[in-house]
Amino acid sequence: MSMFSQTRAWQSYRQVATQTASPGQLVVLLYNGLIRFLEQARAGFVLEDPKEFNEAINNNLQRAQAILNELNQALNMAEGGEFAQRMRGLYDYFDRRLQESNMTKAEPGIVEVIKHITVLRDAWEEIVQRGASEMDIARLPHVEKSGPPSPRPSP
Repeated sequence: MSMFSQTRAWQSYRQVATQTASPGQLVVLLYNGLIRFLEQARAGFVLEDPKEFNEAINNNLQRAQAILNELNQALNMAEGGEFAQRMRGLYDYFDRRLQESNMTKAEPGIVEVIKHITVLRDAWEEIVQRGASEMDIARLPHVEKSGPPSPRPSP
């Protein structure tokens, strides 16, 4: 199979997967994509060519931020209650950390967001596997008890 055929097959698979996924599965897919782009941004830190270094970090962080924006816009603020408010706060915080990381080309903010998104992704995977209802989501202890991490004051 040629590289072109493999790429087309993967694109077809992704299209079918996203069209047939439940809302919970879509959230897991988005979290996985977010983590993948953040890891690719981290890989840019080892590049020696300044142009490649900057482009790898910038482009992948922008893709990750686009996914965060989609997740944030999909929140039902009218009916989501405290859970939706907390998720909005988290997504806004993650976006600020990634923007800061991109501007300063520093890795710690990226690592922090990967850590938090991985916890959220794992929780959603468990919910999807158990077939839990949306009401069960609000009972997740790590989401309900923890609001957005305290943002650091800007210099």
